[in-house]
Amino acid sequence: MRSKGQIEHDETDVADPRELEFQALIDSDQRIEPRDWMPDGYRKSLIRQIAQHAHSEIVGMQPEGNWITRAPSLRRKAILMAKVQDEAGHGLYLYCAAETLGVDRSELIDLLDQGRQKYSSIFNYPTLTWADVGAIGWLVDGAAITNQIPLCRCSFGPYARAMVRVCKEESFHQRQGFESLYALSHGTTEQHAMAQDAVNRWWWPSVEMLGPPDTESTHSAQSMAWGIKRFSNDELRQRFIDMVAPQAVVLGLTPPDPELRWNEERGHYDFGKPDFEELRRVVGGDGPCNRQRAAHHLKAQEDGAWVRAAAAAYATKHPAASAAA
Repeated sequence: MRSKGQIEHDETDVADPRELEFQALIDSDQRIEPRDWMPDGYRKSLIRQIAQHAHSEIVGMQPEGNWITRAPSLRRKAILMAKVQDEAGHGLYLYCAAETLGVDRSELIDLLDQGRQKYSSIFNYPTLTWADVGAIGWLVDGAAITNQIPLCRCSFGPYARAMVRVCKEESFHQRQGFESLYALSHGTTEQHAMAQDAVNRWWWPSVEMLGPPDTESTHSAQSMAWGIKRFSNDELRQRFIDMVAPQAVVLGLTPPDPELRWNEERGHYDFGKPDFEELRRVVGGDGPCNRQRAAHHLKAQEDGAWVRAAAAAYATKHPAASAAA
């Protein structure tokens, strides 16, 4: 006959079979689907990350949308309009992925408007010239691709599948940004100077947007253990630098980093230390455009309330037509 202490010890050691099944799926590099059991921490971490990603796509429409009416040609205008429309679609895919975790997108948007959820720090910088649109495409979308391609192998199925299409479109955006900057940098002296100025301003924020250093990252280790992330922030930052440094040579533009140079021994580019204190300030709400971005998003929500109400009323009256649409 076992003692009470032995009984308590045995019961404590018995693992939840659902947790064992979950871990087995993670260990075998399989996908977790919404119908599967998952730990609360895993669910909360995914909601936080997917929501931040979705918010970034939506708020990220603002800096470039600022130039739609001022694009230098009809071709450039059409390209930019298509890109901004793509970003809206990305936000939709991601909000849908988050909803499979049992949270409503309206709740997530409310949390964003209340300042209780974040979006990428990079979208709190102003677009001062047309060249900024090219710099965003080359650098910002380049950093996003570096971070997002591994997410196509994320352990959560809906997020991974959404990322496949997002990455295809972001790759096009990055190439378009490169092409736009190339045209400017190989144009007039004034156009080259404009392109260089844009790179000077967007280089370091793009390097920093891949997150704080691994020693200070709050969520990376657990996210990697769960298979949500595949690489650490510092690994992704090195991949990004290795990608864009040689592209800068083709562009004929000079990154504002005197320490940037190829290291033959490492087989990677060396680069200077990003200003992570600036990153913390911007994430904390003290960037150049934080308040402007938040106010613009809130106003858009308020101005569009009647459209959402009308759509909901129509769906109630004509459910079959709404379902077909």
